[in-house]
Amino acid sequence: MTTQLRDLQTPCLLLDLDIMARNIARVQTAAQRLGVGLRPHVKTPKAIEIGKELGGGIGPITVSTLSEADVFASAGFNDILYATLLSASKVSRVEALLAGGCRLLSLVDSPVAVAQLAAARRGARPLPVLIEIDVDGHRAGVRLGDAFDALAALLIADSGFTLLGAMSYAGASYDIEPDARAVLAERHRRALVAAGQRIAALGGQPEILSFGSTPALMAAATLEGVTEVRGGIFVFQDLFQAGIGACTLDDIALSVLSTVVGHQPDSKRLWIDAGGMALSKDRSTAGRSFDARYGLVTAADGRRLPLWVADVHQELGLVESIDGTPIDFGSAPIGGQLRILPNHSDMTAAAYDRYHLLRGGQLVGTWARHNGW
Repeated sequence: MTTQLRDLQTPCLLLDLDIMARNIARVQTAAQRLGVGLRPHVKTPKAIEIGKELGGGIGPITVSTLSEADVFASAGFNDILYATLLSASKVSRVEALLAGGCRLLSLVDSPVAVAQLAAARRGARPLPVLIEIDVDGHRAGVRLGDAFDALAALLIADSGFTLLGAMSYAGASYDIEPDARAVLAERHRRALVAAGQRIAALGGQPEILSFGSTPALMAAATLEGVTEVRGGIFVFQDLFQAGIGACTLDDIALSVLSTVVGHQPDSKRLWIDAGGMALSKDRSTAGRSFDARYGLVTAADGRRLPLWVADVHQELGLVESIDGTPIDFGSAPIGGQLRILPNHSDMTAAAYDRYHLLRGGQLVGTWARHNGW
């Protein structure tokens, strides 16, 4: 096993296990304080070992693709929420997972989708579903009211489905100031509780009222009436999360290791072998209190440097000093290594098939990532 960073082929993905453990503990403590279950979202790590750290080895967990559901179910996780609206073309895969003993929950938000799913069913088991509700206009879902009631009644009456509750996603929590997140979290809590009451009034049994996102979870004063919370990015954190005040730079567990491949002293810049394919072209920090361009730069040992990735080509990253002053090329020689903190960990990690693990600053192994749909 490679034990030195200098022996790794770059670009590659580094995961600091010590930082990750602190991040996980922080959110687990928050869920315990709020008295709700934690259904972590494994779309961010996509690694069985991290799922076991998060979900105790069997769940509950959340996934964003059926590929993730397949992998985690095969590893013994048996309580999975597929937190993407289900299309009829995927029903056979859902039924296969259900037949294998996994309780796979799917999302619906319209009678049209329900009709298509019903037509696609081939198995004897009813499909367990949650209704996704739209509380803040950020993503999919049905608003509470007559449309919600009609959808719930349809599902309750159809023996091909088992309506287990409702789910909301507080996506607007990423676009508001920290002080406003508690208000948004309370709005989502009340909406979920109301959704459960409506389902019960129609004769259903709302077993699950599922609340997300990570910033809203951490801001919530109470989640009374909610059964579980979801979050995913908290495992790794990133520059976007730091920029909205959801974490600090010291909480970012993920980085890309790169090699310096060229200097341009006249232009006060250098080149690394990590470009848009290795870092992603995510610019979610643009327009925020601090624009990190395509990522902040640290030394190979994690010490922060006054540098950022100012631009990217497909396989090359252009590094400049943040304040425009000349770079100290002696601290970043050609052939030397630099690490890049990502703007959006999910997007950056998607380019890689494994994590190189750090503990106490030392390489200790690798974990596989499971990408795909």
